[in-house]
Amino acid sequence: MGSKLNIAGFGEELSNIEYKGFLDWFVAYNEPANLWRSHKSYLFCEAVFIIGAIIMFFHALKQGGRWPFLYFAAIFHGFTVEFMAYFFPHIDNFWHAQGVFTFVERRLPLYVVFLYPVFYYHASWAMSKLKLKCGYVEHLAVGLLVVLIDMPYDIIGAKYIHWIWHDTDPNVADRHYWVPWNSYYFHACFAASFQFFFHGTRKWFDKRELTKWQKGTISSELISIVASALLSMPGGCLLFIPLYHPLHDFLGVPSEVTTTTLLMVFTAIVWKFDRKSNRYSEPQKMNFLSKLLILHLVCHYAVQLLTAIFINPEDMISVGLHERTGNCREMVPVETVLKTLQKRKYLCVTDYDEKYYDFHCLPNQKPPSDNSLWYTICGTEYENRAEYVTVLSLITFLAFVIFKSIHFDYDSRIVEKLSPKERENLERPVGQKKKSKSQ
Repeated sequence: MGSKLNIAGFGEELSNIEYKGFLDWFVAYNEPANLWRSHKSYLFCEAVFIIGAIIMFFHALKQGGRWPFLYFAAIFHGFTVEFMAYFFPHIDNFWHAQGVFTFVERRLPLYVVFLYPVFYYHASWAMSKLKLKCGYVEHLAVGLLVVLIDMPYDIIGAKYIHWIWHDTDPNVADRHYWVPWNSYYFHACFAASFQFFFHGTRKWFDKRELTKWQKGTISSELISIVASALLSMPGGCLLFIPLYHPLHDFLGVPSEVTTTTLLMVFTAIVWKFDRKSNRYSEPQKMNFLSKLLILHLVCHYAVQLLTAIFINPEDMISVGLHERTGNCREMVPVETVLKTLQKRKYLCVTDYDEKYYDFHCLPNQKPPSDNSLWYTICGTEYENRAEYVTVLSLITFLAFVIFKSIHFDYDSRIVEKLSPKERENLERPVGQKKKSKSQ
């Protein structure tokens, strides 16, 4: 109990947060030492994303072309997605733990600002090396790679209470190791939609014949940032209409089936086009920043796997903003595109099905009082740690094989048949313009 008393706010309950001014509303600070005592897995999670974002920023500047625009477009897209989720009741169904810095009413941890560029940049960089012949298929490839990067993060994040999900929202009810299956559906569709608007709008507003990663006019690039930031979310939501909503909302098909169907369809299409891709050149030599980016990808998977192996989830304590507690019987509508569903308005602390957290670390294991919005939750021990480690090891192995193949493998037999000029054209870094004769 002594160590828990050293955790700031431990056991505190608030029905509302009273802010001392704009700055207090905008950002809250949590000492890293306090986070280390209460929630060390979260500290590792934050660090790997923030470090990755720093590497990517300088990598984007080094690469030139459209890469810096992609980086910032992904950040603004993330703002749109997160703020819409926080402030629209029908999709307000998750609550992040408090980080070192947490913004906007204690809802947005600093690392989440960089989550989208980390996911999208890694996936886009890999996709650029696939050299698929169809731009639309490239969008699907990015969606699949984002899911591959996201999966270990989602699994560890839920188990180690890096956030919690709404207990009765039907859109997040079907789970995979406490991760809603729709989270994977969401990442695949939103990433594909982001790619469509980011690359499409540049093409629509700059009619010159440019490669995908060559920089367009400043006006076209700024339009692409705004369009991808604002339209990617509604575009991604549209991809839920033909498959998820009819099957899930009307026919009772579990989200596990709709998500697996979507990912398998994406995979089949990408695989078909990859069989006839233009990917027969020797991968360009990596500079120092590119090697750092690969190292970050390794660290991303290693942090999630090592967390599962060495950190006990039952020792994690999250003090902060969570689902409001209250009347177990009061229901509210959940408006979807095709049908109105229902969920409980409040978390029922005596009847909830979120086994990745409880209140065992509190005095007498007492749950928070009704109408509490800010309170303490405790992680729970593994039912079978070996199962989690096995699943995460499998995902890590798949990621290793796929990203290694994309970044380092090529068919040397074809390269040997190319003329020096053809090899020069193929080995030109992505986004670099071909020099004209006048130059």
